[in-house]
Amino acid sequence: MHRFSRSEPRESALAYMRGLVAPLERKNGWTLAEEAGHAGPDRLHRLLNRIEWDADEVLQDVRGYVVENLGDEEAVLIVDDTGFLKKGTGSAGVQRQYSGTAGRTENSQVGVFLAYATPRGRTLLDRRLDLPASWTDDRERCRRAGIGEEVGFATKVALAKAMVRRAITDRIPFGRVTADAAYGFSKGCRFELEQAEVCHVMATTRHDTVVTRWAIDHPVHELFPGLPRQKWKRRSRGDGAHGRRVYDWARVEVRPWHRDDRRHWVLARRSVRRPEEISYYIAYCPAGTTLDELVRIAGSRWAVEECFQSAKQECGLDDYQVRRYPGWHRHMTLAMAAHACLTVLRARHLDAAKAETDPPSSSTSASPRFNA
Repeated sequence: MHRFSRSEPRESALAYMRGLVAPLERKNGWTLAEEAGHAGPDRLHRLLNRIEWDADEVLQDVRGYVVENLGDEEAVLIVDDTGFLKKGTGSAGVQRQYSGTAGRTENSQVGVFLAYATPRGRTLLDRRLDLPASWTDDRERCRRAGIGEEVGFATKVALAKAMVRRAITDRIPFGRVTADAAYGFSKGCRFELEQAEVCHVMATTRHDTVVTRWAIDHPVHELFPGLPRQKWKRRSRGDGAHGRRVYDWARVEVRPWHRDDRRHWVLARRSVRRPEEISYYIAYCPAGTTLDELVRIAGSRWAVEECFQSAKQECGLDDYQVRRYPGWHRHMTLAMAAHACLTVLRARHLDAAKAETDPPSSSTSASPRFNA
C-alpha cells in the first residue's frame, strides 16, 4: 500500500479493511479493533482522524483496480445519494433533512456517490459528502469539523457533475450515464453531458420541458396521451425485490434538426396495473439506439441501490464513528475499497464457474490484489 509512508498507517488500513469485510454485527471502532487484535480503537481512530494520508490518492488506486478487473466500454455510470443517520450536531454536514434511507426527515448526513455497473459486477467509484448551506455559511463550525476554507457550498447536482467530470478526465471506460430525477431534472447537468459527448438516460419529472417541432418548452407529460397503443411496448427492467419489474414503455423523439448521428428522446415508463402512473426520462444516444437499449440503461440505475445495500451490509459503509470531514471521506474510501475487492472476487468466482462448462482454453487469473 504505497500511499502510506509509514508501516503503522499501512497496517492499520489493512486491518480496517479486513474488519469491514469480517462477519461482524456492527463495524465500529471497538469491534474493528477487537477483530484486528488491538487493545482499543486508538490506532484505527488515528488512521481516520490524525495520521497524514490522502484519501483521494487511495481512491485513485481503487478506481484503477476496478477498471483493471471490471472495466468495460459499455459500463454505465450511475449517480445517486444515500443518507447516514446521525445523532447530535457536530458531524460534518449533519442536519435535519429528508433521508431516503429512513424514508422521512431525520438528523442525518447525505453522501453523493458514483457507481460503476458492468455485466460482471457493480461497485462504487467516487464519493462526496454533501454540505448544506447551514454549514458552509458558518466557517467556524466548518473549521471545527475539519472543513477547509476552500470547500464552499455546492448542490448535490454540482457534486455529481464533478464526479462524472473526474471519471471522464481519468478515462474510466464507460458507455452511458444514468441517474434519478433529482439529478436528471437538471437541464444544466444533461447539457454538460451532451457537450462532453456522453450518452445518457436520465430520469426527470412530468414538469420538465423539451424542444419539439411545436414548442420550445413542451411539457414532457403532454407527449404521450395521444400516442397509438402499438407504440407502447411491454418490457422488463430486470429483477426487483418482488420479482420482475415489468412496465409499458414508449418513446417520442424531440430536439429535431440536431445532428444525424445522435437523437434525443423522451422515454415514458407506464405502470401495467395503474396506467395513470407514468415516469419520464430524457435520453441522448446514438441514432440507432433501440427502445430495448434505452430501457436497459434506465433500468441499470437500480445497480447503485444494490451497491448501497451490499456496501452497508457487508462492508460497514454506514458503520463509522467519525465526525470530521476528512475522516468521513477516509472511511468511505476504505469501505469502497473493501466493496470493490468483494465485487471482483465474486466476478472471479463466476468466471471460474463458467470456465468449468467452457472449452479447456478458458482460464481465470489469480486472486485479485489491491495495492494502495
